[in-house]
Amino acid sequence: MAEREFAGRVAFVTGAAHGQGRAAALALAREGARIAAFDVAGPLPYPGYALGSGDDLRSLQLQCREAGSDCLTFAGDVRDDAAVTAAVDATVGEWGRIDVLFNNAGICAYGLAHELTEEAWDAMIDINLKGAWLVARRVIPVMMRQRSGVIINNSSVGGLRGMARLSHYAASKWGLTGLTKSWAIELAPHGVRVVSIHPTGVNTPMNDGLAALEGATPEEIAGRSAGNLLPVPWIEPEDVAEAVLYLASDRARYVTGSQFVIDAGLLTR
Repeated sequence: MAEREFAGRVAFVTGAAHGQGRAAALALAREGARIAAFDVAGPLPYPGYALGSGDDLRSLQLQCREAGSDCLTFAGDVRDDAAVTAAVDATVGEWGRIDVLFNNAGICAYGLAHELTEEAWDAMIDINLKGAWLVARRVIPVMMRQRSGVIINNSSVGGLRGMARLSHYAASKWGLTGLTKSWAIELAPHGVRVVSIHPTGVNTPMNDGLAALEGATPEEIAGRSAGNLLPVPWIEPEDVAEAVLYLASDRARYVTGSQFVIDAGLLTR
């Protein structure tokens, strides 16, 4: 049997309980990576819809083990530095390294800029942007010691264009683009690559939550961001996972500081 592509490597995935994070964790596990799965595993006051759960984390762990790879799970908020530090330390204590960081944890909610509350603004920026930095700043020293590693920041098409009623979301995702480019410059001398990915709308449980908040159906939510050149309302989490696999692999060994778009042609318009 051929050796799996990520055999012997360790991936730390945030927002891992469902959606894009879960798909990426499972794809990496099937290719031999040991998974550290970090998720808030419970509801948050803002935006108010259900996020991943403890049951989701436990079932992910079982699926990773069924795929022949081990999995550690951590329930925590990316805004909580103590929880992040404990999870990173436990991962390194168990396996000695972290080779891939998929900074995926994030939220989305609608609101006109002048009607947003400070709570809404702060939650969006703190989870989507500051949270990515809090996790990375604990993982980066590990990768620097190894003189290897890949950080993949999950941005959005909203990190490359403006979006009506999503200004706080777009601001957080544009921020990830800036972090990506800056970290790539800082970390290149240490053999660490940094990239961002930019999906169009993805078919995840978040769409159900957004729809419920808006009094709409998931299909209506998809229609609001219509514009994909390819005839699909949204892409699947597995499409994002395939991009993560490529960017984390040695096949992308010279890819750093760049933005990988998975948008079904949306940005071409």
